[in-house]
Amino acid sequence: MTKLTSITPMFWTTEIKATVAFYTEVLGFECGAMEEGWAILLRDEIEVMAAYPNPNVPFDGPMFTGSFYINTTNVDELWNAWKDKCTICYPIENFDYGMREFAIYDNNDYILQFGQPVTR
Repeated sequence: MTKLTSITPMFWTTEIKATVAFYTEVLGFECGAMEEGWAILLRDEIEVMAAYPNPNVPFDGPMFTGSFYINTTNVDELWNAWKDKCTICYPIENFDYGMREFAIYDNNDYILQFGQPVTR
């Protein structure tokens, strides 16, 4: 049976350069490639793309109705580095389901959550 091997979010935006700047300058990603209307952003094992919206789909802004959850090995370090540089969706806290996490909005208003299991 065919296996699925990865998922790479594609953030639709009309602001490719601003998105690359946010992810590289604020969140510490690397820009792996950038062309007119498209860029790939990399950090550790995370890969995201930014692209102009598909011309066949109406676009007034971000359309994703959820969040992108990124597991990390040190959520407190990320929180301390970004809490004053990003728009906060919710601050860092421990949740009953066993995760310590926080969420921010990227420059396009996509929600990025960062978390790690709570150690007892």
